Amino acid sequence: MQNPWKTLSIQEAYANRWISVTHREVLTPAGTPGIYGVVHFKNIAIGVVPVDDEGNTWLVGQYRYALDLYTWEIPEGGCPKGSDPLETAKRELKEETGMQASEWTQIIDFHTSNSVTDEYGIAYLAKGLTHGEAEPEETEELQVKKLPLSEAVDMVLRGEITDGLSIMALLRVHILLKDNK
Repeated sequence: MQNPWKTLSIQEAYANRWISVTHREVLTPAGTPGIYGVVHFKNIAIGVVPVDDEGNTWLVGQYRYALDLYTWEIPEGGCPKGSDPLETAKRELKEETGMQASEWTQIIDFHTSNSVTDEYGIAYLAKGLTHGEAEPEETEELQVKKLPLSEAVDMVLRGEITDGLSIMALLRVHILLKDNK
């Protein structure tokens, strides 16, 4: 389908090493003048749901500055564009939990808040887990919690996990593993 929007001008309003924000003067699909703000992400969002042979998973708890809230989520991070997303997923799992996995399955591709951002992401299921020492980044003060995958899904359903990537990935893994029994 052809794009019904016409961009008249683009001006960068803000940028840092993770995002840029642009202000755009546009003609709407109705042909009327308008404005649009777009948040451009410089990394691909990466998420990992580690699951062991007993059906347990691991969540990462941390304080999220933008939300002013402590949250539970799957191990996740950013993959610089042009880098291998699977290698980033492996690195993030090791950094945040100390675990490595021998089996990796890409489970979902997604866009977050696609009305105002171009953020794209990929989530993986990691199995065949071995445990080691976590290596969090200096900006991360993490707590790692092991629990049954079914309990993590219940946390989603009760609204205790609110991170969009975590919700999508946990529900997707739950469905995939349930269907493969």
